[in-house]
Amino acid sequence: MFDTQSNVRAGQLPVVAGEDLTGKEGLLAKIQNNSGITEAVLPGDNADETLFLIVEGAVAGKTATLMPLTPDRQIRVFTTEALNPADQVALADVGTSADKGKIRKLPGATGSYFSPGIVEEVAEAGQLALIRPFPLTRAVA
Repeated sequence: MFDTQSNVRAGQLPVVAGEDLTGKEGLLAKIQNNSGITEAVLPGDNADETLFLIVEGAVAGKTATLMPLTPDRQIRVFTTEALNPADQVALADVGTSADKGKIRKLPGATGSYFSPGIVEEVAEAGQLALIRPFPLTRAVA
């Protein structure tokens, strides 16, 4: 019936880990092209479009499982700071390697930031924050 939509997948996506994603469940990731192979990696820039949540990590070269960010399903992502309902979030500062893939409040500093969504319940620093995905890139002037 929908001939143009054959051979597509809904839900979780198996992807080759482009770096060690072991123990990275609950962090955001992006996909990249490596010689025609789709790979999952952590963000390298605060504006990277991290459109996936790692639900099962893996060592580099093995298969990790990602969940796409869609507004019809809440997700939980580790946060670097306390968050409140309705806070718009952004990627945590990728300059701190331990924070790659985590979230924080949208900064007020000038810059371009990827925002995966908004917070739906109170979360303390270090917790898995409940967010409603609504991914977009925000420019702060």
